Amino acid sequence: MKKLKLSIAIGICTTLMTSSVMAGQVLFKNVDVFNGTDNKLYEDLNVLVDGNKIARISEKDIEAAQDATVIDGTGKTLTPGFIENHAHLMLMGPTLPAMEANTTWEDFAIHGTRMAEMYLMQGFTTVRDAGGANGGLRRAIDSGQIKGPRFYPSGAFLSARGGHADFADYSAPVGAQTNMGRLNLAQEADSVAEINKYGRNNFRMGATQLKYMQSGGVVSAFDPWQLLAGSKEELEAAVAVADSYGSYVMAHSYRKEAIINALNAGVKTIEHGFMFDCEIAELMKEKGAYITTNITAFDPGLLDIPAVKNVPSSLRKAKSATAAFVSYMPSMTKECPVKRGFQTDCVGSVDACNIQIAYEKHLNNHFFGPYESLKTLTSIGGEIAALTGDYWNPYPEGKLGVIEVGAYADILLLDGNPLKDFSIVGTGDKWFGAEKRPDSPETIKLIMKDGVIYKNTL
Repeated sequence: MKKLKLSIAIGICTTLMTSSVMAGQVLFKNVDVFNGTDNKLYEDLNVLVDGNKIARISEKDIEAAQDATVIDGTGKTLTPGFIENHAHLMLMGPTLPAMEANTTWEDFAIHGTRMAEMYLMQGFTTVRDAGGANGGLRRAIDSGQIKGPRFYPSGAFLSARGGHADFADYSAPVGAQTNMGRLNLAQEADSVAEINKYGRNNFRMGATQLKYMQSGGVVSAFDPWQLLAGSKEELEAAVAVADSYGSYVMAHSYRKEAIINALNAGVKTIEHGFMFDCEIAELMKEKGAYITTNITAFDPGLLDIPAVKNVPSSLRKAKSATAAFVSYMPSMTKECPVKRGFQTDCVGSVDACNIQIAYEKHLNNHFFGPYESLKTLTSIGGEIAALTGDYWNPYPEGKLGVIEVGAYADILLLDGNPLKDFSIVGTGDKWFGAEKRPDSPETIKLIMKDGVIYKNTL
């Protein structure tokens, strides 16, 4: 049997998701292991978590401390905790105008707190927030005040006037202060100087990377999805600011030209990237870049949601986008795949996002199969997290998304073999009209983050 590197940590809780208590060591016995990278399970292993890291992985018995917590994982698969690469934990919706006009910092904070716990209980031990959240939520999670995943926020969306992060009221004059701007959820940046100012402010406010809105959207008010927002100089300025912090830029990019411009400017992760093709794939590999795509965007039912169907301009945009995005799936699944991170991109209520996350998991398996989907949920996300760099990464002491010695003890125990039955990761086969989902999938038996057990139903 191949030698397996793993990582496990410590923690002890009682039964479900009520409390978490640190312990000295946790020993998982008789587990099958998906290590985050290999297309197989390593069978009947023992994994020792010591503190917040994986200390040993062995086919033989492991001697643990006398007071160690011992968990028999017979028939269970031990996997890395899942990683969400594109979430918006602070944005509760139901619309952008509503958030601009009718919400206060309390509304955003309460929603973010609830979203953080929901993500953790769905098996996500790391979340990268793709705009709208600053460093406060991470501080609250990391200090133990609230429950949630490791958190990589982007601070305010950066966008040109009329771009995808222009959330101002329709009649707002140029330069008018907005609710989203006051709270540093979104900033209008129309020059190199403003990119420098707001980009640096994002890092000051706790961002771990920058998010630039380069293309438009479908349900947004002012911007066609084909928009090429931001000049070459502005994109390069964002990258330069991120470079000065040892970090990187993620870019909301739909159109092919936008994707190519972003990659040539030094952007490291393409968000959505719906016009992906083999020319883009070649450039991504040359630049060492990643893509994260919300596969729910390819659901035919998207044209029937009220925000699209009932707004003629959005419906036109959605239909034209559907016609333009036909190269994505054949390119990504067969012809020229690249490193792709898991993305949900939900803006809305906690219950609605819970449903969308489960459906996103389901669609990943439908299009890519269980192995690629598991890798997307784990090790690829860990690589994306590491782009934040050695000195700005809030979690620099271990790897994420893998089970190997020295990695952080972010661990799930699943009831069965996810390479054969992917549904055990907590999928849902329905999006619109689906019933409310449970707080945590029954098939995820144990959730550990940073050596602390937050759920254990064994």
